[in-house]
Amino acid sequence: MTHHPVPDRPRPASEGRRPASEGRQAVGEERRPANHGPKAAARNRAALVAAAREIYAEHGLDAPLSAIARRAGVGQGVLYRHFPDRAAVTTAVLEENVRQVEQAAAAEDATFAGVLGVLTWHLKESAAFIGLLHADASDRRSGIRAHALALSRRVERALRAHLPDDGGHRPVAADDLMLAVAMVSGAVTGPSHEERERRALAAWRLLGVEVGPVRPFSG
Repeated sequence: MTHHPVPDRPRPASEGRRPASEGRQAVGEERRPANHGPKAAARNRAALVAAAREIYAEHGLDAPLSAIARRAGVGQGVLYRHFPDRAAVTTAVLEENVRQVEQAAAAEDATFAGVLGVLTWHLKESAAFIGLLHADASDRRSGIRAHALALSRRVERALRAHLPDDGGHRPVAADDLMLAVAMVSGAVTGPSHEERERRALAAWRLLGVEVGPVRPFSG
């Protein structure tokens, strides 16, 4: 009986060969660890908010969302799981800014100058926060506008709670408080954090307003 050799089984094109994309990563991106559960999700969200604040400060509110994802060290899919659109990212950044100002105002040893110091730190760090303070009730172009106005009012309440009254003299009239803040925020320009802080403090000095240490609220 004649035995015929059995031909070798053809190997699938992909067998024994790594996909072209494996081992290769996009320029400027580092390999990221897998996302493991709620703790990783919370870390990713915090990283995205911090990255958005930095990117907005450097490039303005029109910066691409992909730049925020790269700065946070996550993929764009992760970004969209937390924030479905640009307005959601911006709102999250603004919430963080406003919350810190409110926390500074609620501190036991809070002073008007101290709260202004925290406010000024956020002005120099976040172009989005500056945009918040220039929100106009008549402007309906953005879905975020109404929320921005509500946040702006929260900032005003935090500042009014500590507006000094030294024998009838105040550095800023209560009704002009947010106008003064908007004027100072308009001066916060420059290529570096240091330059933006210098210009902000100069603007406050021109208004005759004392400002405490320019720093984030740390509890």
